[in-house]
Amino acid sequence: MPSRPFSPRIHLSAAALWFFALLLIAISALPISAKAQINLKTSSSAPSSVVQTPRVRAELVAQAPDGVQPGQTLWLGLQLDHEPGWHTYWKNAGDSGLPTDLQWQLPAGLSTGAIAWPVPHALRVGPLVNYGYEGRILLPVPVKVAADFQAPASGSAEIHLSANWLICRVECIPESGEFTLQLPVQGSTATHGDDFLKAHTLQPVQLGTAGKATVQAAASDDRINVRISGLPAALQGQPLELYPENADTFKHAAESGKDWQQRWDGSTWVAEGLPLSDMRGETPKQLAVVVALPAAARDTALSQGRSIAWRSELDVDGQWTAAALTGVSPALAAALEANKNAAAAPTAPSSASSSSLWAALLGGLIGGLILNLMPCVFPVLAIKVLGFAGHGQNQRAQRMGGLAYAAGVILSFLALGALLLSLRAAGQQLGWGFQLQSPAVVAVLAALFTVLGLNLAGLFEFGSILPSSLANAQARNPVVDSFLSGVLAVAIASPCTAPFMGASLGFAIDMPTAQALTVFAALGVGMALPYVLAAFVPAIVRWLPRPGAWMQTFRHAMAFPMFATVVWLVWVLGHQSGVDAAAALLALLLALATLIWALGLVGKSRAVLGTAAVLLAAAIGYYAVPMISAPAASVTQAESGELWQPWSAEKVQSLQSAGQPVFVDFTAAWCVTCQVNKRTTLSSAEVLNAFEQRKVQLMRADWTRQDPAITQALHDLGRSGVPVYVLYAPGKPPVVLSELLSKSEVLGALEQM
Repeated sequence: MPSRPFSPRIHLSAAALWFFALLLIAISALPISAKAQINLKTSSSAPSSVVQTPRVRAELVAQAPDGVQPGQTLWLGLQLDHEPGWHTYWKNAGDSGLPTDLQWQLPAGLSTGAIAWPVPHALRVGPLVNYGYEGRILLPVPVKVAADFQAPASGSAEIHLSANWLICRVECIPESGEFTLQLPVQGSTATHGDDFLKAHTLQPVQLGTAGKATVQAAASDDRINVRISGLPAALQGQPLELYPENADTFKHAAESGKDWQQRWDGSTWVAEGLPLSDMRGETPKQLAVVVALPAAARDTALSQGRSIAWRSELDVDGQWTAAALTGVSPALAAALEANKNAAAAPTAPSSASSSSLWAALLGGLIGGLILNLMPCVFPVLAIKVLGFAGHGQNQRAQRMGGLAYAAGVILSFLALGALLLSLRAAGQQLGWGFQLQSPAVVAVLAALFTVLGLNLAGLFEFGSILPSSLANAQARNPVVDSFLSGVLAVAIASPCTAPFMGASLGFAIDMPTAQALTVFAALGVGMALPYVLAAFVPAIVRWLPRPGAWMQTFRHAMAFPMFATVVWLVWVLGHQSGVDAAAALLALLLALATLIWALGLVGKSRAVLGTAAVLLAAAIGYYAVPMISAPAASVTQAESGELWQPWSAEKVQSLQSAGQPVFVDFTAAWCVTCQVNKRTTLSSAEVLNAFEQRKVQLMRADWTRQDPAITQALHDLGRSGVPVYVLYAPGKPPVVLSELLSKSEVLGALEQM
């Protein structure tokens, strides 16, 4: 009796499982993106002239009493109304902080100058001093109207402002706002005239006579003597406050009468022994400083129409020794550079260079070819190639099947790539294999591989458990079956990464969408190419033996790579959600196998055992699903060596699971309170010894540049800014300490741990 040709088939139900997995990916990922966008938002997103936050009211205002006339100068400004206790910063913020940054978009013919900074106040916090503003302050900016300015047809000049400011009390919070103002060209705009007038009176008066700064060189403590002439005679004998415009020259916290001395030499104001900053650079030729009346005397002077501050450019005589560490702190410099790059970044992604695109396409093609040799993909390819034996000499059927399979692979890669790119555009930091970050998707893929493995092992045929209409679908639509086989192959390939794929996808995710999708298409072409070649070049498969019993044996053998992939997926889930989740998944897979076996029976046995299997699967699923979908638990072990380690939520969870307490310092380079606490309480030998005795791991979460993970952690702690200090003790809820950290508070928290 002749043997019936065996033709391995992959049916509609398997592909449906892949589509269900894709749906789970989208459902599990999209809410995360939306949440990240909301948590990072610090100001109103709808452009208007006013932005209101819980800490400050910011308004874009203008002073153009004669309208916008060619050749004239008008004024724009950002007015900040601080809530009590909050402050923002001058152009030299002092020991910490960041100055307010204004980026303008103006009609053609209008150009802005620099901010005319009002004189600040000294804000002393512990051993540090900053320079900034409280209450209401206006930052005015001159706008020059070109002689050839042409009024817009609307009759109004549309002003756009993007502003960033750091606002602090005890904690510091970076905020931003988008502002729009319609400025009439012919009409008068002067509703804020008094505010601009006050802002101008607060600006330092430029002295016509240059001052002098003489360096007192010393072996270990260089200092400077300053002489300023040309000040009003009425000031003689009065003490003045000194505000250097250079952030890295003087020690801002140095106190007059204690760390340096001031006196009057006739009409010249003299400051002697000014200590230099520990981060000073090379000696400049000139230094710009502002001297001002003490804060208590300013209101009286203003009421009498007198100036309160004067600016002098000092000629430097002598050379000081540059500090070993120059400039601002590395973290603050990185933040400033990031802000600069963000402001200059183009709004639209630039096209990738031709060479990088071709390299990515070639890498994708080669990576797709090699992907066929991965353990999770090879069985499908092998089965599809063996399917040629069932076609015999029907060349047309082979070629149609090859093209349909290729279409399924390429379109699936494009769909997966489009989903990946859209999630990244929504704020997710994702890469290839991102779906495996979801325990639900890992469980679905494990179930899919289990079903395929059982089918290949011969436990069941889809035709025996599905309605006849679905079971016969493949026979009626072989092209559709080949297409869905391609879809399934991509589903199976998604956990794998082949050589050349990583570099290609690394290029792709930073390319414009159209170019990125061509790289994903190249991956699909590479993966489908062997089967297409086999379909169109019969010589490739002529080495195959004639159809026979060996094909059944080979099919059964291909089940074991599928089961090996299930083992790997269970291991992945164990790392994501713990050993209980892995055991729960194994129980679900066992119930699934039991159900499939029962549905393959006939007669009453199928009805009775099938019903029992369904009930068993439902009961196991009731307890297993919550375990599988539980939040991920990190097993990353803490690194050793450094006293303070970089923070990550995974490290904190891992150390707590190991029974080790953790202290986290949520900080930023621009946060003055953070720096005070770091230099005082957190540098105290008594506190550090207490941490060491109790084996507390110290971690630092640096929020200098916005980090979504740190933002989320702060949100979870009920905080919106830094500093935040948290002590995690095993088996206890986290203890959040106060922003102004004291040794007694830290030691007390450690005693109660």
